[in-house]
Amino acid sequence: MSSAPLTDAQAESAARAVEAHPDYRVLRRLQPVASFGESAGQPLAKGVIVDTETTGLNQDADRIIEIGLVVFEYDPLTGQAFRVLETYGALEDPGFAITPEITAITGISNDMVAGQRMDDERVAALVEGASLVIAHNSRFDRPFLEQRLPIFETLPWGCSLDQVDWTAEGLGARKLDYIAAQFGFFFEAHRAEADCMALLHILQQTLPKSNALVMKSLLDQLPLKDWTVYAVNARFETKDSLKARAYRWDGARKTWHRTLTGTAPITSEVAWLKEMIYDGREVALSFEVRDALLRYSRRPGKQVVKTV
Repeated sequence: MSSAPLTDAQAESAARAVEAHPDYRVLRRLQPVASFGESAGQPLAKGVIVDTETTGLNQDADRIIEIGLVVFEYDPLTGQAFRVLETYGALEDPGFAITPEITAITGISNDMVAGQRMDDERVAALVEGASLVIAHNSRFDRPFLEQRLPIFETLPWGCSLDQVDWTAEGLGARKLDYIAAQFGFFFEAHRAEADCMALLHILQQTLPKSNALVMKSLLDQLPLKDWTVYAVNARFETKDSLKARAYRWDGARKTWHRTLTGTAPITSEVAWLKEMIYDGREVALSFEVRDALLRYSRRPGKQVVKTV
């Protein structure tokens, strides 16, 4: 004899009883909300969370097959979100077949995208005037979106994957569904609009060690500039020292390079280069500087040469 299914109230009561035990944790399905609270009349900014699903990882050859957007208002000083202003999701036919591997990851099939196309004008209207675009791996999403919708070139970007120190906060991985589970919820991963709403909820959580709002932690990184330093004319025998310090080889420029964020780290790095790589000699170093308008884009940053 089967028992009647639990009501929502009964299920929640059972969940609370289970999570009160130290040997168990409970994950709840994400329930999207229209508001995270009422503002006190302070100036608010417009934020956009964006996610894409694509035919693959090659930003030159692959194409977007789904876009998701969540537009919201937030306090730029605290990171507190308030109203969700709009959401948007759309499929797009890439013009060639989606592989079975991509369908297995995203759940998006060729039949689903056949004849579909995102609404360019609506996307442009949704993101116009945004103070910030956030993705959970902007290094991936931004180039795809700039190629398809040039308006994304004009907006400042942040990245919840890169600009929140998840490791320092005690999280062992940075995948979106893993982070969500650490904050007690799950969602339909790898569908663009669902990923966006999940990220908005994550941004409104409190980090476990710093006790900072996730969104505030990200906002604090935005004014900092990324400095890519090129160790020009470094002697061949210094390559192991450069590799050990996380430098990477640029085949086109035929030089080692490393990117750091903020003035203090790059100043310290330049001092290390001068002492350890150039034996204290005066050297003209090349830099590429990026702010939030260029960060995570494939477009070149500002080129600077400094003699140190």
